[in-house]
Amino acid sequence: MPVEIREMVIKVAVDEAAGNKGNAGGSNGQQEGSPDAIIKACVEKVLEILKDQRER
Repeated sequence: MPVEIREMVIKVAVDEAAGNKGNAGGSNGQQEGSPDAIIKACVEKVLEILKDQRER
């Protein structure tokens, strides 16, 4: 029996203090954006994935 998810809650915590430290893990040459830009990009990607799943 398939399970249908009717609500999705996404919580994000941005730690500005961690952003001030050096990034030893490597960022693949990408610059860090503002938290609002990051959240917007994540929301757009999630909506795109959900749209693709509905089309199947």
